[in-house]
This record gives sequence, structure tokens and C-alpha cells, in this order.
Amino acid sequence: MPAPATMSNVTSDAGLKIDPASLKADGHAVPVDSDAKIDIHTVLSNASRIEREKAATELVDLVKLDGPSAFIRLGLAAAIEKGLADKKNAVAREGACELISILVEQGLGNAVEPFFFEKLMHIMVSETFADKIAPVRAAAIAAVKAVVQVSTSWAVPVFLPILLEQIKTAGKWQVKTGALEIINQLIVSSPEQCARLMPDIIPVMVDAIWDTKADVKKAARASLTKLCALVSNKDIEKFIPALISSLINPVEEVPTTIQVLAATTFVSEVDSPTLALMAPLLQRGLTEKLTSTVRKVATIIDNMAKLVDNEYTVRPFLPKLLPGLIKVENTVADPEARGVVVKAIKTLREIGKTDGDGTDLPPLKVQTAALSAPIVVVALQTVEPETKLDTKSPLIDYIATLVANLINARNYEPSEWDVCLIPYISLALPHALRANAAQGIVREILDKSAQEEGEVIEVFEDEEEGEDLCNCTFSLAYGAKILLNTATLRLKRGHRYGLCGRNGSGKSTLMRAIDNGQVEGFPSPEEVRTFYVEHDVDGDETENSIVSFVLKDKRILKTEAECRAVLETVGFTPVRQEAAIGSLSGGWKMKLALARAILFEADILLLDEPTNHLDVLNVAWLENYLKSLKTCTSIIVSHDSGFLNNVTTDILHLNRFKVKRYPGNLEAFVKHVPEAKVYYELNPAEDYQFKFPDPPLLDGVKTKEKSLMKMRHVGFQYPTAPTQQLYDVSLQVSLSSRVAVLGPNGSGKSTLVKLLVGESEANKGGEVWKHPNLVIGYVAQHAFHHIDNHLGLTPLEYMLQRYQTGEDLEELSKANRTLTEEEEKKMKDGSTVVVEGVKRTIEDVINRKKLKQSYEYECVFKGLSSSENLWLPRDDLIKRGFEKKVMEVDTREAQKAGLLRPLVRREIELHMADFGLEAEFVTHNTMRGLSGGQKVKVVLAAATWRRPHVVILDEPTNYLDRESLAALIEALKSFEGGVLVITHNREFSESICSEVWAMKDGYLEASGHNWVEGQGSGPRIDKEDGEEKEMFDAMGNKIVQNKKAKALTSSELRKKKKERMARKKAGLESEEEEL
Repeated sequence: MPAPATMSNVTSDAGLKIDPASLKADGHAVPVDSDAKIDIHTVLSNASRIEREKAATELVDLVKLDGPSAFIRLGLAAAIEKGLADKKNAVAREGACELISILVEQGLGNAVEPFFFEKLMHIMVSETFADKIAPVRAAAIAAVKAVVQVSTSWAVPVFLPILLEQIKTAGKWQVKTGALEIINQLIVSSPEQCARLMPDIIPVMVDAIWDTKADVKKAARASLTKLCALVSNKDIEKFIPALISSLINPVEEVPTTIQVLAATTFVSEVDSPTLALMAPLLQRGLTEKLTSTVRKVATIIDNMAKLVDNEYTVRPFLPKLLPGLIKVENTVADPEARGVVVKAIKTLREIGKTDGDGTDLPPLKVQTAALSAPIVVVALQTVEPETKLDTKSPLIDYIATLVANLINARNYEPSEWDVCLIPYISLALPHALRANAAQGIVREILDKSAQEEGEVIEVFEDEEEGEDLCNCTFSLAYGAKILLNTATLRLKRGHRYGLCGRNGSGKSTLMRAIDNGQVEGFPSPEEVRTFYVEHDVDGDETENSIVSFVLKDKRILKTEAECRAVLETVGFTPVRQEAAIGSLSGGWKMKLALARAILFEADILLLDEPTNHLDVLNVAWLENYLKSLKTCTSIIVSHDSGFLNNVTTDILHLNRFKVKRYPGNLEAFVKHVPEAKVYYELNPAEDYQFKFPDPPLLDGVKTKEKSLMKMRHVGFQYPTAPTQQLYDVSLQVSLSSRVAVLGPNGSGKSTLVKLLVGESEANKGGEVWKHPNLVIGYVAQHAFHHIDNHLGLTPLEYMLQRYQTGEDLEELSKANRTLTEEEEKKMKDGSTVVVEGVKRTIEDVINRKKLKQSYEYECVFKGLSSSENLWLPRDDLIKRGFEKKVMEVDTREAQKAGLLRPLVRREIELHMADFGLEAEFVTHNTMRGLSGGQKVKVVLAAATWRRPHVVILDEPTNYLDRESLAALIEALKSFEGGVLVITHNREFSESICSEVWAMKDGYLEASGHNWVEGQGSGPRIDKEDGEEKEMFDAMGNKIVQNKKAKALTSSELRKKKKERMARKKAGLESEEEEL
């Protein structure tokens, strides 16, 4: 490469110049060129750090005034090289490093990068990192860290080889720990590139964790752990700690880890980071002595290879895996294991497109800086014909290297090229041209490069149309997990954006971060009014009227008359506006949230699952409302694919740490990204399933058609409601029921269910009956209400608390367990029992036993010992007013019948795993930190802990993603008990329900039901099938049971007798078995 002086041509007119007045405003003196030599001398010789930093800041101000050309002209580049090379002067070395850091901190990092890469980085890493003086070492690490932190992520392939080479070969341990510290910074600032380059990084890290120096070993293990966190493959995410442990302790851990992985079903695409992490384990596993272990390794390789997208991903790993597999094929004795190995070899060869062992593959075509440099120069000359830059310039060489890195990654995304190259192209342009020409030059380089590689560039023409509300670049993390890195978000006024991405990609986190002002560069509330439409109304507000609740919102600057008018347009009549919020159904609460958004007059609406609780009519209303907004922008997260498809004008796709915009609705997006179709399909994954526990048998229930719950002519009205909610409702539920409760918002669906489960009691006549031993698993419409008061607990602690007494503590708060004054009086009047002429007063009902077709209950009497307890019939106690005491005993007995599992951590973790919640979240994460989908899984698991006979789900689709929804459908199909669901999701209800309860204006119309009196004609469930159970003794031997002869009926006996008489008459002997 040419001498640094060449750089004067690079940046002669390209300064990032500022006005001297700006320096004065910042309190800086305006320096002149003659100050430069004095300042450089101070930086390299003054022992005072304060004086050195003051001089360095003055030098930076000179560069800002005159542009980057001053970096060379004033001798800063030469001074840094000279300072680093001065082995006798520690102050000079430290001062040179500090000058680099200050240049970067003051916004000149991009101008320094080409010179730093060409001249400094190798010297600093290999020599200055190991300086004998600790402050010099620290300053060198800080300087390198500052440069890589502000550089484009596509410079990682430039810096990384230098760092990895030093980790492998450096003789001084300080160089290795320093290089590892820089890699840690790269993992944070450029996670996507570090993940992509894991095949290069992992082998070096694996060697470094066995370094003889403890400091290096410790630093390498910490870096390896951070690096492995970048692996996004869902199949092996949970095994990453075990994989790291197997790399650190291979002898002890490799066989165990392989055994666990062999039992895993791989379904996610296997990319380079995943293979890089797995390859050392698999390579080591192929050298194990046990045939069973080697067979498992071959199985894992075969399964994973089938999920590799292309040959480029797998080829770096073929030389590591194929030779080992071929060796095993030739040495293993077990023919079955050999067959598995041969299958794995065949799969790898097909994917890698080779016939050998992978060691003789021709090199892949790689783009180099030398090939890209002419394209860069030609593109610059189209804008600036008189440019003196050529392919030998350090700046052009650096830009060409970045272009080559983009091409080698097969990344032709225009926005990615803009972010990567514009800062460096700008340095090569005169100040007057920079603002308008840089992007055009980048696009020309992209087009030419793509044309040479045979790629097609996808450019959406309408990107520049309309007013920008937001155009920012930011990063986003949730806990230790990086969700987005240097992602660009551009929003146009009046557009409706659908936010799409895999579960866990950060959709709701991004919405919440925008609302909380945590997105860097997003306009402030003073510039852009943003409103987040909440799912629910706060529980403390339930007694307030609707209109007072709206008026209390300080963000809404409207008069009462204006608020009432908007509420009426949404459907809240003047009478309904005065009703308490607590009387609203879920759909009306969502409409109230939308009404507040309308009154707020937002520039940007953030809608997270806005169709939750809304019926078909209201979803249509919401679609029309959003489409009518011409000046308001919407960002929508929804699992309702039909709604998204009808509403959106653009799709924002969250993928691989970035946000990419696609114009058009969901259908258009899926055409561009076909794999995104899985976000909205209800196809259950093989490795992701829910499972409901089988219910125990009930006394007297011999078929699935036998009714377990009945309503007869029931009416109900809320105390605060002006009109009655339910009229003359009759129904019944059995183990075979698959019921969808349908109807518009506010028609009484949730009220009906609350009467069934006992949260409310019929107060307008009628009867609600349930089997005494019946257990119901109930998830309310606002599912989170079950756990709202326990968010500080882990799911494990919540379960232990809720079922600590053996009873479900939620049952105790229901209306059918709370005594009213009238009921207490009736109990008091009926509590007197006369026994042998002596009056006794019933104090409590404590136990139950069978009495013919009913039960009798053990009663405790005031002032008497337990030996004086009496058993009274159920009907007698109910007449005396003890119905709720009887129900309390019934509930307790029902729970005993279903509670066959111990309430311990392991059992709870296994039960939660049946609903897709990992043990890590169950035991170690509080519910406050769980996502909406995870919270619903906790609610489902808690509701079914007692092995319910009937599962009742009120709007279960609201917070479940498509993957979980598909799993729930499959679980409900195979559930042995009854199912009753309230839902507006037709796809969900039609998948499982054969019976429909249509609610309209408080009246129920049932169809498709099979209501029977008595047992019905279905198959018996209280007897074993014809096949007898196999029995074994204590030694494991099968016990052969002699089958009892079947008793003959009278007609069969007469027939046998006739046959004997006929044989006797004919002179034939009777058969031995007939004698």
C-alpha cells in the first residue's frame, strides 16, 4: 500500500468542516495551524494526562476546522505512528493511543479507520497490548475498542483476522486477553457479523480455553459464552450451556451432551453459527469408543444436514466431519450403526455437492478488494471526474474491502449498503457534493457489483414518497438478548405498517420501547404524538363511569362534550357512557381504548393485537376506521392474518437483528418472503405441542354423553347494569361436548360462562347444577387477571401458593363460595338438629361419603366432641341452607380425586412443559418478565393442574401466537374431557367445535348438540375394554391369567341340550367339553 502521504489526496476537499463560531460556543479557543506542532509535542511528551488531553482536543478542533485532510497535513498520522514506535518513552505511546481515542470520540472515527487499519491496528494489538506499562496497555485497548465500536459492522471481517491470529500465535498473554476484550466489543456492537463469522472464531476460542495461562483461559471462556448467545437456532438454544461445558470438559461432558442432542427433533434452519458451535462436539464425538455414542453423532449430523439451506453454509465443516464419518464407516462392527453412518455421509455429500471426504474441495469464489476497487473508482468519477483517487488509495482500498465483504456475504440489501458505505464515500467527495451524491454512488457500486455476480436488486420505488415521521437507526435488547442491532426504522405519515417476525423477535418489545421513549433517534412526544393502545383497563378503574375514565386521562385535551361525541361515534350511547367500566365486555373495553386514541389525535398509533375480544362486526369497524386515517400512521402487531392483510400498506419485517420494509399487504409480503408464511399458518410443529391431563372417572358417569353441568331457565343481571344480561337460558355440558359460544360483543357470552364456573350466581330465577365431583379448568377472558396479583412470583411459586392447601385458592373467592346475609340467616335458622330429644346446632360440614345415588355429609356440632358427629343426607342439608358448605366439601373431594400428583418442583415443571414453558422460566423467572404468550401458558397450566373434566376458555386466542394456537387446537382435539370456548376466531372454533351456542341480546340458541337424559347410548367409559391388562410380578415376569369361562344364556343352554340329544339319538358320543 502507498505511504500515508497519499491520503492528502484522498481528503483534500472532503472535510467535515465546522464554523469557528461553533467551537467558541462550546467554550473552545479557535486554534491555528502553528499550534499543531506544540500540541503534538505535548501529546507525545507531557507527563500530565490533563495537558495531553487538552492538546489532543485542540488538534481535533484543527481537523474539524480544516477537514480530514488536516489529519495528514498537520502530521497527526505521522505523530501517532512515531509515538507508538517510541519504545523508550511510555508517555509518547500512551499519548498516541489517547489521541486516537479522542479523534473517535469527537466524531472523526470514520476518517481515521482506513489509516488505522492500514498502519496501526496490527502494531497496537501485537505490541502495545503487551506493553510493560499498565496505563499504556489500557490506553491501547481503549483506543482499538473505540475504533471498532464506531466502525461499520462490515469492517468486522477486516479487524477479526488480526485479532484471531494474535490469540493463536502471540507469545505474551496480555496480547491474547486484550484481543479477547476487543472481540467482546465486536460481539456487542456487531452481533450479526460475529454470528456469521463464528466458523472462523469458534475453533480459535476452543483452543484458547485450554491456554496455559489462567487469565487467558478465563477470558476465552467468557468470550465463548457471549459468542454462543448469538446462536438463534431454537432447537439448540436450550442446550448452549451444555455445549459450552462439553467444550471445556470434553471427556466428562461430550457423551452426555450427545445423548441429549440425539433425542432432539431438529426443525429450525441450521445456519453457520449453529454448525460452528456444534462441529467441535460432533468432531470429538466421532472419536468416542462407544458405538452407541458414534451412532448418535451420525444421527445428529444427518438430521442437521437436512436443514442446511445451501452448500456454502456446510462446506467449511465438511473437512472436519466427513473424514471422521468415513473412518467410522470402515471400522465400526455393528451393521445397523454402520448403516446410520453411511446415511449421514450420503446426506453431507449431497448438501456439500462433493464425492470425496471434503478435504479436496475447490475453493469458493471470493470477492477481493482488488476486484472491487475499480468499480468504486468508476462510480466516484461519474460524480467527481477530477478526483485524484485511484485503486491504490488507502481510502479506496478500505471501501473496496467493505464492498467485497458485502458481496461475500451475498447481501445485496440497498439499505445495508447505504448504512455501510455512505460515511466512507462521503469522505471521498467535496463538501458541496456529499449530501446528495453519496447515496447515488453507493447504488451505482451496488448495481454494478450485483450485475457481475448475477444477482437481482430488490428496490421499492415509493420509499421516498410522503412525509417522514421518523427515520432513525437504533439498537434494541431485552435482558441479555440482542433483538435489533443498528436497525433502521422509517415511518411515513398516513401509512399502516404491519410488524411481522418470528415469535421472540421483539415485536411487542419494540412497540413498548417506542412508547417509553427508549428508541434512539425516535422523535420526542413534542414533535410526534404517539399513543399505545393498551389491551386492558386498570383494575382500579372498574367502578368509574366510562366518560369519567376518559376525562381523567391527562393526555386528552378535549372538553367533555367533545369526548362524549367521539364515544358516541364509536358506539357508546349516552346511557352506556354512564355505566361502570367493570360492566363492559372485553370487546367494548378494546373499543374504549380505541376511542381514547381517537381523542388523543395521535400522529402514530401503536396497536398491539387490536382485534383481541372484538367480534366480526367490530373488527370490520376497526379496519374501516384505520383505513380512514389519512394523516395518522399505524404500527400494528396482530396474529389475525385476515385483518393484517386488509389493513396494511406496508410490512416491517423483523429478521436477523434488522427491520426491513416491504410495500403492500401481507399477501405481497409473503410473495417477497415465502418462508414468512409460517408466521400465520395454523400448522402444529412436531416438537411444539400442548397436552391436557386426562380427567379421572366420575361417580355415576358411565358414558361421555352423561351431563355434568346443566342450566335450566336461568336469568341474570349485573347490579350496576340498567338491563338484564341473560334471559331463560337452558343448556348442558358433558365429557363429549365441544362447544363454541358465539355472539357479538356485549351479548352475554362471558356472563354465561361465569355462571357456569360459579364466579356469579343466577339472580333472576332458574337453576345451575353441577356434578358434585366435577372439576372445571377455567381461563377468563382477560387471562392475566388470574396472575395479576402475583407477578412478583415465579410460575413455580405461584403454583405452590395457589394449591398449597390441596384446594384451588381461586375457588374460595368465587360467588358460589361466599355467603350472603340472607344465606347466613337461612343457615342459622336451619342449623338446629334434634337428636334423641336434645337440640344440637350444626357448626360445620367436614366430610362426605356415598349414600345410594347421592351422598351424606359429616356434620360437626357446637360444643360437642368429634365422637358426636352425625352424617346427614345431602338434600336435608341443602334444605337447611347449607348448600354452599356442601359445595365446599364437594369441591374439596373433587380436587382429591384429581390431585394424584405431588405439589413439588419437578412435577410442576413437567406439567408446565406440557404447555410449552421451559423449566428455566418456570423456576427462575418472575411472571412480570414473561411475554404475553408465556403468561397465558402459565394460566393454562395452572387451570389444568387438577385434571379437569371440562375446560372452559374465554377468548383463548387473544395472547397466543400462531404456533401456540395450533398446539392448543391439537391438544383440545385429543382431550378426553369436555371443551367450551368463547372466541371470535372462526378458524379456531371450526377446528375443534361441533356444537354452537349462539348468544344474542341475552338469549341462547343452541345447535349441533347431543343433549341426553341419563347415560345416553355412547360407549362405556367406566369399564375396561375387552383386552385385559398385562400384569407382572416383582421380578418382571408376566403373570398368565386363566380366562374365566363365559356364562351361557338360557337360550344357549337349551340349544346345547338339543344338540346333545340329537347326537345321542344318532348314536354319536357327546363332545368332552359338552359333558
